[in-house]
Amino acid sequence: MARQKTLNFVVVTPEKQVVEETADSIVIPMHDGELGILPDRAPLMCELGIGQMRYQKAGRTRRLYIDGGFAQVLGNHVTVLTEHAAPAEEITDEMIAEAEQKAADEKAHTQEAVAARRRAHRRAATLRDLRARP
Repeated sequence: MARQKTLNFVVVTPEKQVVEETADSIVIPMHDGELGILPDRAPLMCELGIGQMRYQKAGRTRRLYIDGGFAQVLGNHVTVLTEHAAPAEEITDEMIAEAEQKAADEKAHTQEAVAARRRAHRRAATLRDLRARP
């Protein structure tokens, strides 16, 4: 019987390594959608968006908040470099309130400011969604 292959992955922010784990499959938030990753995937480097990173391990789905950045897939190893990341179970009501306040305070007088406001609202919505169902 063939041995089940897994993915090794790490999520790193400028402050710390958030998680280092193995998984059967991973879904990462891209800047333009989502990307599913299975063992033995071709090498890849990609830009991340704001959203949920999900991974399956032993039939259980775990979720993390990811705030943009980059990901590399190379030889069954996935490296995620992001500005901010948090496991769903660590997201607090205070984090959500702060993100919602930042989104409300964001002024939108230029195209860049409109884009920043959309990102701020996306951050708040993602945190709220993860808190609702870790």
